[in-house]
Amino acid sequence: MDIFTELAIILSLACFFGLLTLKLRLPLVVAYLLAGVTLSVISSADASVLHELPEIGIAFVLFLVGMELNFNEIRSLGRPIIFATLLQVALSTVVGFWIASQFGFHGVEAVLIGSALAFSSTVVIVKTLLEKRDLASLYGKLSIGILLIEDLVAIFLMTAITTNLFEFGFSAADMVPLLIFFGKAIGLIALAFLTSRYVLDRIFDICARSIELLFLAAITWCFVVTSLAVISGFSVVIGAFIAGIALATSPYEIQIQGKIKPLRDFFVALFFVYVGAQVELGHIIDALPITLALAAVALLIKPLIYLISLSVFGFRKHTLFQTALNMTQVSEFSLIILLLGVEYGLVSSLSLSVVAGAAVISIIVSSILIANSDVLYKVLKPFVAVFQRQKERDLPHVLKPATLTDHVIVIGADRVGHAIVSYLTKAGIPLLVVDYNPKMVRQLRSEGIHTIYGDVSDPEILDHLELEHAKLIISTASGLMDTRSLLEACKRKNVTGTVVVRAAEPEHEKEYLEMGADYVMLLEKVSSDFLLSKLKNEWPNVTFGHREGAVGL
Repeated sequence: MDIFTELAIILSLACFFGLLTLKLRLPLVVAYLLAGVTLSVISSADASVLHELPEIGIAFVLFLVGMELNFNEIRSLGRPIIFATLLQVALSTVVGFWIASQFGFHGVEAVLIGSALAFSSTVVIVKTLLEKRDLASLYGKLSIGILLIEDLVAIFLMTAITTNLFEFGFSAADMVPLLIFFGKAIGLIALAFLTSRYVLDRIFDICARSIELLFLAAITWCFVVTSLAVISGFSVVIGAFIAGIALATSPYEIQIQGKIKPLRDFFVALFFVYVGAQVELGHIIDALPITLALAAVALLIKPLIYLISLSVFGFRKHTLFQTALNMTQVSEFSLIILLLGVEYGLVSSLSLSVVAGAAVISIIVSSILIANSDVLYKVLKPFVAVFQRQKERDLPHVLKPATLTDHVIVIGADRVGHAIVSYLTKAGIPLLVVDYNPKMVRQLRSEGIHTIYGDVSDPEILDHLELEHAKLIISTASGLMDTRSLLEACKRKNVTGTVVVRAAEPEHEKEYLEMGADYVMLLEKVSSDFLLSKLKNEWPNVTFGHREGAVGL
């Protein structure tokens, strides 16, 4: 069968299942896996197109993961993210190892099955946060930080598999190849970063005159570093990841990501179809008990570990719940790990089938739970409350109407909010600030400003704000759920003060106005209103702050 016929069959199946999953509001990765399973049933799983192209998808995924690796996210909430993630990885691996052992898997194979449960789906979580516009929320930041640490652990595990670290002992003879491996790794990383800093930046400056050429240069860089990694004895996964990290600080990072993502999505679709094609239904039926047991670990044990570990740092129960709920899947990285294990002879195809089955089940159930998180939170709120530990940074000032009335509430004190807070403070206007950045909260409280640490999507935080007594409410939060929660609370409390909110997308402006907002901040609209005001009030001597004199128009 020629490549075009194979692609036609594969993509038709992917589109068919994609329409079904879209109708059911499930992630597209489920559609790709089901398309692969269907291929295995109709005996077309050996399609030649699935032998090479999926690996390109893996390279693009790791390339973009490296580019998106923002260590500032980890630094801002560092201790809780690192502690909770590493504890969860360790405990989930132990539980998974024990379950695998009970069903006849042993040694390295049981370890890899257990470790596969420790990683949550970056594709599912990021996609969900983007759709809900909650990347900027506190639980969104925690989720992304946790994913970054999980990804780093997964990368290390992939490295261990592809370099046969599981077979090394502790004798002098065994340590020599291990030292050579680390030496080559350090050399490859150093070469990539030095080239990126002193050569690639200049090349990209020239290529940036053409977006098409910039895109081609970025792809070239990815394949060059990946090729060097393969020649040095590393995997495609490691090479692409290093290539991505080297570009993480590039000024052209956003443009490159925007161009590569559609290409990545195509090859990633083929990759998940390929993984699905490795699943043998006979294996799933025979090993249904362990498949369900592994899925249960992802859906029940993992979120419980995150609830307990994050509660140590004083997060409120709504934040704990949302973050833990986000982590209830088996990751695409888990499938890559098992696929590498099969390739290197460390695990059987049965293990891959079992983990793939657990991934499909957990992703489907998790997506349904996340979609109904508000309802689920109301039901589980008493249970989650058991894990909440009040700390000083998490305790809001309890404000009485007599203490603070006709005040201004500012939600989000960074960037736009910071300038507003500074002005209101200097003007002596009563003020209450809400922010989820611990450093910002400590700074504002040290300045004597009433500040609540928390997420505005948390119903308890909204109850403490006494919205009904505020004269003006300004929200600089761009999250869709944050803004909806605020406006619903304002309507419920019959707020008479002016409500100003921010919209990330123009299509949300109408919705917010219908929900009761008095003004919606859009970058384009605010800039237009500002320029129009300057023209009306200062023409013909229009000035713009830091520049003296008039602007000739």
